[in-house]
Amino acid sequence: MSAPRSSPTPTPARSSYKDAPTRSVSVRGVDFVYRQLGPEGDGVPLILLHHLTAVLDNWDPRVVDGLAARRRVITFDNRGVGASGGSTPDTIEAMARDAVLFIRALGFERVDLLGLSMGGFIAQVIAAQEPQLVRRVILAGTGPAGGPGIDKVTALTLQDILKGFVTRKDPKQFLFFTDTEHGRKEARAFLERLKERTDDRDKAISLTSFRAQLKAIHRWGLQAPADLSRIHQPVLVANGENDRMVPSENTLDLAARLPRGELVPLYPDAGHGGIFQCHDAFVARALAFLEARPDA
Repeated sequence: MSAPRSSPTPTPARSSYKDAPTRSVSVRGVDFVYRQLGPEGDGVPLILLHHLTAVLDNWDPRVVDGLAARRRVITFDNRGVGASGGSTPDTIEAMARDAVLFIRALGFERVDLLGLSMGGFIAQVIAAQEPQLVRRVILAGTGPAGGPGIDKVTALTLQDILKGFVTRKDPKQFLFFTDTEHGRKEARAFLERLKERTDDRDKAISLTSFRAQLKAIHRWGLQAPADLSRIHQPVLVANGENDRMVPSENTLDLAARLPRGELVPLYPDAGHGGIFQCHDAFVARALAFLEARPDA
């Protein structure tokens, strides 16, 4: 793994996520690994916040490459996840603080956020608590604190991990996609895309970190309903119409209650991984949102 241990240095734009070097930056003495690609310059970088169990290699390269065609995109492993050091905290709020520390360690004063599932929980906390840091937010497959069904994620995840073990299939096929002919086809295509990177792959999440993440998600689901009026940034909200993990009604709730929320029509015959399944449509809509006029 190519990973300088000091402050990050500029790198040339990369054409594909599968070739982007893995680097690291020290965050209060702990190394956080990340990858960066896309045009560099004065534009606002887009920070990607990932889902339960995910490491760098779980981002769909079609989504990252599509966004990076016009934006600087940075993916990273939060504390204790994958090849990043430290221990994974068991609250969303602590994960958000670590993400902010990572962003500031890279020297950024203004960023956009894309949060998927658990990453969307984290993005909401950052946007509310760091309004000067966050310009625009995209929330995908996620919901507000206390949202219906979020406290059931642990049971559903463990159930589908067992199903995957029994059937010798990746649990993401069940957790992220619909159980239709089309959904199964899209799941297989997505899982093949995740294999495109063959060198310098990330470490899988540890069982300890997995348990901490499950605890954090469960706590988020049991919290009092979130005060979304604290999030004043423009927010784009997207999901599949059949999300089993974070029920799609949470997506509709976010769009309705966020002061500047904007809903992407729910993707048909798609689930929790809707932005991966419908990556071309999602990337086009996300770029249009990120590049909109400041007053839009």
